[in-house]
Amino acid sequence: MDLAERDELASLVDLAGRVQEIMLARNLTLATAESCTGGLIAYVLTEISGSSDYFVGGIVSYSNVLKERELGVAASTLAEFGAVSEQTCAEMAEGARRRYGADFGVSATGIAGPGGGSESKPVGLTYVGVADEHGHAVRRFAWAGDRHTNKVLSTEAALMLVLDRL
Repeated sequence: MDLAERDELASLVDLAGRVQEIMLARNLTLATAESCTGGLIAYVLTEISGSSDYFVGGIVSYSNVLKERELGVAASTLAEFGAVSEQTCAEMAEGARRRYGADFGVSATGIAGPGGGSESKPVGLTYVGVADEHGHAVRRFAWAGDRHTNKVLSTEAALMLVLDRL
């Protein structure tokens, strides 16, 4: 890991620390449902001692089969909108919340690259979502970085969305 990557990680861990502080102060719990971030959200959350007091766990669901079976994403949602969509992202966040019995679920789905993109869904297209007892919020992003950068930016966006929702 080079210096720039260490700085990126430190910045993400700082954000995770803010999430932890608020979650613990409000006695809330959090679960993750990740695709394009490959577990990076869960990784930075657990880099901080005491994270087990609010972070209950999560899943990296790259395949549609896991999105359906483990998170309850509807097959019809995947068929109509695809794995990288606002609708799937919302169902992933809600699925994580429900499946793991957490107060909040956070999700990320996208095309990290360098391959896998199309004209309608280019590399860098990412959705991050959060769900709680009041519903959900999803944000769409179109990153222009390489695979690593897209994963880092998606993780940052997901943590910021959790903070905004809190």
